[in-house]
Amino acid sequence: MSTLTVTAKGQVTLRKDVLKHLGIQPGEKIVVDKLPNGRIEVKAARPSGRISDVFDFLRRENAPSLSIEEMNEVAAQGWAGKR
Repeated sequence: MSTLTVTAKGQVTLRKDVLKHLGIQPGEKIVVDKLPNGRIEVKAARPSGRISDVFDFLRRENAPSLSIEEMNEVAAQGWAGKR
């Protein structure tokens, strides 16, 4: 069991060993569920989508699927627009 300190802002820092146990890397998210009797459950937030959702996103209505070259071109245009 780990003991954590709450700051004046109400924040708690999880120790590295706890983050490693959860499989959390910097920038990732966690989920905190409130349970009865003042308890909580902390777990890693994992994407809930399916890989097939990505392919459906790339599908075009009444047109053939994009080729790899076309996808690369669209990606390059999107990147250039953010500079």
